[in-house]
Amino acid sequence: MQWDVVVVGASFAGVACALAARRAGLRVCVLERKRDPGIKLHTTGILVREAVSAGVLGRIPEALVHPVSDVRLYAPNLRSTRLSSPGYHFLTTDTPNLMRWLAGLLVDSGAELRLMQSFTDARAIDGGWRVDGLGTARWLVGADGAKSRVAARAGLPPVRDFLYGVEHEFNGATLDEDALHCFISRRFAPGYIGWATRNPVGVQLGLAFRHRPDRRGVPDIDAFLQRVGPMLGVDPKRRPDATRAGLIPCGGPVAPLSAPRVILTGDAAGIVSPLTAGGIHSAWLHGEAVGNAIAAHQVHGAASPEREAERVAPRYRLKRLLRHAFDRWQMDWPFNVMIGTPPLRRLAEEVYFHRSARRRD
Repeated sequence: MQWDVVVVGASFAGVACALAARRAGLRVCVLERKRDPGIKLHTTGILVREAVSAGVLGRIPEALVHPVSDVRLYAPNLRSTRLSSPGYHFLTTDTPNLMRWLAGLLVDSGAELRLMQSFTDARAIDGGWRVDGLGTARWLVGADGAKSRVAARAGLPPVRDFLYGVEHEFNGATLDEDALHCFISRRFAPGYIGWATRNPVGVQLGLAFRHRPDRRGVPDIDAFLQRVGPMLGVDPKRRPDATRAGLIPCGGPVAPLSAPRVILTGDAAGIVSPLTAGGIHSAWLHGEAVGNAIAAHQVHGAASPEREAERVAPRYRLKRLLRHAFDRWQMDWPFNVMIGTPPLRRLAEEVYFHRSARRRD
């Protein structure tokens, strides 16, 4: 069988790419190694407002999202300050069912979704790729995560810089304050943060640190829960109903992220903010741009999709610089001293809300 586009991976970037290509009438097949797109997740599923302001993500069913307006930022000594921006909010999600909903959109669009089919190998042929167990494809898109097999097969550079995160979900639980709680702590989260927030089904609480060869083990989320659970209203002795864990790219996009008739997107391309590790919005935009570029080339003879994929990839220059600084010079005492002060508030509001925001309390 001949396909116009084969997308490997049915997460946000892969779905966005496939839907964009289908809108132009291209023949699209999506490979997903899991039997259910809603299991074995790595993403927190937290959406920024910009991601849902228009387009497909703006049509997510209300039952799958929970709006969160404020951020509660904690210093290592657990002193805190509340941040907000008028009109701005995040959406936490029932992530397993959100991924199933997106998979349903793929099927409804006419794309072929092949669950329990991994990408094993492919070889370049004239005008495309021959994909093992599938047929031929004019374009191959790797949206298959930070350890992308598509990247390895195409000789593209791998993602090298990571956070390692663990998140527990407590179904039916609530928080004493409905906010996105973020904890700075060199002890528990060197190079990143801990977090807790409500979602449509309960509470999600997570922890991540900078992954590197000299840091062994996994984040100590049990000790973190013992530390912060009582102040949040979460029983520190409660066992989680679900756990997700995995590597999160934090080094910015790989370069190059394309080769002749093969393009990487999402985590496979490193399209995740080096500072905040937020990647859903950027992944969606880039995946959609890749699908549109392939369609424009196929249907109208437009310019190279590979060049367009490189052009629209976010560069994160300032965030990469801040990541470099946080990796090397993170200390607890400045946050303990400065929490709640105007300079730290302004910086935090820029990070979380992407623009200056004013204090609400």
